[in-house]
Amino acid sequence: MNVDVLVVGAGPAGLAGAIELRRLGVGRVLVVDREGEPGGVPRHCVHSGYGIRDLHRVLTGPAYVRRYVAAAQDAGVDVQAGTTVTALDGPHATLTSQDGIRHAAAAAVLLATGCRERPRTARLVAGDRPAGVMTTGELQQRVYLAGQRLAGRALVVGAEHVSFSAMLTLAHAGARVVALVTDRPSHQSYNAFRAAAALRWRVPVWTSMAVGRIIGRDRVAAVELRDLVTGHVRQVDCETVVFTGDWMPDHELARLAGASMDPGTKGPAVDNALVTSVPWLFAAGNLVHAGEPADVAALSGRHAAKHIATHMQSGTPDVTAGERVPIVVTAPLAWIAPNAIGTSRAMPPRGQFLFRCEAGGRVELLVRQGEQVLGRYTVRLPRAGSARMPAGWLASVNPADGPVMVTAS
Repeated sequence: MNVDVLVVGAGPAGLAGAIELRRLGVGRVLVVDREGEPGGVPRHCVHSGYGIRDLHRVLTGPAYVRRYVAAAQDAGVDVQAGTTVTALDGPHATLTSQDGIRHAAAAAVLLATGCRERPRTARLVAGDRPAGVMTTGELQQRVYLAGQRLAGRALVVGAEHVSFSAMLTLAHAGARVVALVTDRPSHQSYNAFRAAAALRWRVPVWTSMAVGRIIGRDRVAAVELRDLVTGHVRQVDCETVVFTGDWMPDHELARLAGASMDPGTKGPAVDNALVTSVPWLFAAGNLVHAGEPADVAALSGRHAAKHIATHMQSGTPDVTAGERVPIVVTAPLAWIAPNAIGTSRAMPPRGQFLFRCEAGGRVELLVRQGEQVLGRYTVRLPRAGSARMPAGWLASVNPADGPVMVTAS
């Protein structure tokens, strides 16, 4: 089949991007997603807080998804769930579903495949391989989509926003949460979340504590923890272990298409128009900045759609790989997104760059290219998540002067 734009991923970024493409007059827009229903992660997140930045209202995850799915239908977007892209050769995709194998040719492809939590195997946690070990995503699908009950004691590995969400899901499923465990010296969420966990749910947060191994034959029986300060090892009895956070972009298709990867975000390198190093390939949402809220991902999808529409109208890509100016960060900065600058000089999504920093409090950012200082900014870092940096310096970038360096002190 021939389509104008193929969107891979029917989460907030993919659906928002597809709706925007149709609004801008792009003809056939096909959205495919390997899940059985469109909507992405918010489908099984029953808490509120969705839609503030993009829809300007507060919704639960399922309500947020229903609005986007309905808007996509009204816009004439072809959404095909239960469909996996198994090959991407140029802007030509092989689609596999229960109906068989099909092929789709497009003028442009938008990857909105999102991110996933790093599971136990990727964290190299030793021990037995019993049942009862999962990520937050699996937990929420079991509880909120399948109605599963989880009795007994549970241990949550992580102390990010999503870790406290996992705690609530476990409580809803009937489990007793023993603790949240993190190898960091403090939790990475809001103080109010930790206070609520301690006061309302009687759940402590154990910091500077690493998971040594998991014990159990058919079912989890205990977890061995090591105190990173004292070296003391203790064993905690539990029947369920949930690994949370530690997000990784779902970047397999980007790699398959030959896109350059950014060492900081671990996703494809994208410029301010969200074009990858492959001219016909765009990327948006948590594929390029893992672990951001759904509405931030949705606005990223809209941003990419505007530049895809320009690409469709002009018939030529916004940039070529040789014209991209990379943006390089050094410690304590972990990553910046977008992480390249194209010839369009368009503002990045929401008019600002997102970045993560390992430091805390207030930092001084210096943006320079060669010997020229492009900008200086003072930014107060949130306790958790990303911070934003103004993009007014973009117009001063000279493609001939090499990479842009962003440092923090």
